[in-house]
Amino acid sequence: MVIRRSVIPVALLLALSAGCANNTGTEPGAPAPAPSSAAIEESAATSAPSEDSSAPGKPAGGTTTLTGTITEGVEPGCLLLDGHLLIFNDAAQKQSVKAGDQITVTGTPAKDMMTTCQQGEPFKVSSVAGS
Repeated sequence: MVIRRSVIPVALLLALSAGCANNTGTEPGAPAPAPSSAAIEESAATSAPSEDSSAPGKPAGGTTTLTGTITEGVEPGCLLLDGHLLIFNDAAQKQSVKAGDQITVTGTPAKDMMTTCQQGEPFKVSSVAGS
């Protein structure tokens, strides 16, 4: 029986890759290694945003206050204030403001919220003053 030269390297490569495919560094049935304390500290530091309630524009309770002139967004019905997309849960609040109004709003940023407006960081408005 004659084995071609190209078959041997392929067979060797397959054997080596099969041995490495399931190499997790632990024996079967052994518990996974515990994460290092540095990894735990880094995870805790990056996962919990700090709220500095003493910073300007940040009242106690994690809310933010924005003041400025409302502008229209590129999509109909989208209102922006200082780079933030205003999200109103109260229809009466939304109807009380329009582009060009000088207002102060209090609320919370909602960075992960998806919207149909194509600009501005979503900002959930809890109160409006000065419209």
